[in-house]
Formats: sequence, C-alpha cells, structure tokens
Amino acid sequence: MIKEEFIRNLAEQHLAGTDKFIVSVKVKAGNNIRVFIDADTNVSIGDCIQLSRFIETQLNESGEIFELIVSSAGLDSPLLFTRQYKKNIGREVAVLMKDGKRKKGVLSAADDNGFEISVTFTEKTGKKKELKTEQSFLEYDIVKETKLVI
Repeated sequence: MIKEEFIRNLAEQHLAGTDKFIVSVKVKAGNNIRVFIDADTNVSIGDCIQLSRFIETQLNESGEIFELIVSSAGLDSPLLFTRQYKKNIGREVAVLMKDGKRKKGVLSAADDNGFEISVTFTEKTGKKKELKTEQSFLEYDIVKETKLVI
C-alpha cells in the first residue's frame, strides 16, 4: 500500500517555491489517494493537473495500482492553517467553538495565535436602533471549526 507520507513528500517537492500548500493527503484502501491543496492567492485547475501528473509519474514507476484525485480545498472545507485565515480576511465566516457556541462575522485579522472576527448587530436604545460592531479575538485552540459563509 502507498503511504500518505510518500505522497505528501512528492506533493511538497512539487509545490516548493510556490504559494501553494497541502491541506490534506488521504490514502484509503486500494490505494485510493486524495490530495487537497490551497494557495495564498488561488488554485487553478491547471495547478491540480500539474501536481496530479507529477505524482502519477512517480507512482507509475512503483508499479502499484492506484486512483489519484488532486483538488483544491473546497469553499465548504474548514480553514486549517493560519495562511488560509489570512487569505480570507474580509470574508464572512462561521465559527464553531469547542464548547459548542457559534459565532458568525467577518474575518478581520489573523496571526499565529488566533484570529479576529467583526460581528455586526443591531442594538435598540430607546426608540432608536443602532448598528454596532464588536471585535472578537479567538485563539485557535478554543475553535473546533471555521468555515467560509457562502
């Protein structure tokens, strides 16, 4: 069976020197291989094809039978890396906390410790309604999942 680490090393070798990076590599029974990539800018179909061909060339030399799919991380995939948070600053996100609470807002900043979202809400003061914005800084270790709102 083909090892995940071997595929990850091939993908990293091919993506070195670019703004693209591996989000995940999965190898299931029957050498069913899935590689998901992302980039600081964008991932094109051509990028996926080039990586797929590179990996296929290396695997064909091994003589193993395999199925390979290389794809960009989908819009519905959770954000896993600081680079993905930084790339999506300005976009709306839905956050599920480890304690089960949920937050929704615009991703406004991200660093190695966590990220900040801006939550806009309406507050009633007397007869008037005011639009207010509250900033929340969330450390990665208290967040279970962050997804883009489409």
